[in-house]
Amino acid sequence: MAKPAHFSTKDRILGAAEELFALHGFAGTSLRQVTTQADVNIAAVNYHFGSKENLVNEVFRRRMDEMTAARMGQLEKALGNHPGELRPVLAAFVEPALAMAQDRQSGGAFVRVIARAYAEKNDNLRRFLSDHYGHVLRDFGRAIAGCVPGLSKEELYWRLDFLAGSLTYAMADFGLIKRPAGVTEEAHRAQAAQELIHFAEAGFRAAARSEGSPTPSTPAPSLSTQ
Repeated sequence: MAKPAHFSTKDRILGAAEELFALHGFAGTSLRQVTTQADVNIAAVNYHFGSKENLVNEVFRRRMDEMTAARMGQLEKALGNHPGELRPVLAAFVEPALAMAQDRQSGGAFVRVIARAYAEKNDNLRRFLSDHYGHVLRDFGRAIAGCVPGLSKEELYWRLDFLAGSLTYAMADFGLIKRPAGVTEEAHRAQAAQELIHFAEAGFRAAARSEGSPTPSTPAPSLSTQ
């Protein structure tokens, strides 16, 4: 059965906005550009989203909801089937994100939108992401803490922040190692995931900072879309 027309209109607007945000950034993209690319009128954007700010948020929501569900489902299995083991927890964080990035039809543009989110200061977007997805980092932080109890909260979140940054870099495929000829993108991404998980495990298991090192007050976990 065909979907109602208003769903396809909403999807066209989101797809056009995602592509344009990836190319021009949030501030550099006008609603007129979005409506032209989506072949809709401004009334359709106002009906479905109400404002450009809400449109930006919804571009993130449709990708982040899917990735979050995959991550949390995999995390639940990791904690249930492999209690106390760090690698399955890290895999639950890394693998769904790289799987999304591998899907060039649905994930490629969004990876570039994530890069824009890092580069542009958008307090409303950061607030939206913190309110709706901040629990993901906190849940993974607690799970990792159960596997490496020797780390302070501050050290744990520094290392989780570094993992999130490395993951974003891997998703964008900016690395020195390019996919060799004859190797599928799926296989290349799978190897990237395993290498990152191995690297992250070593980082989280590294010795805690020595007692003589300066220890600033623990900051609140920084927001990452990853």
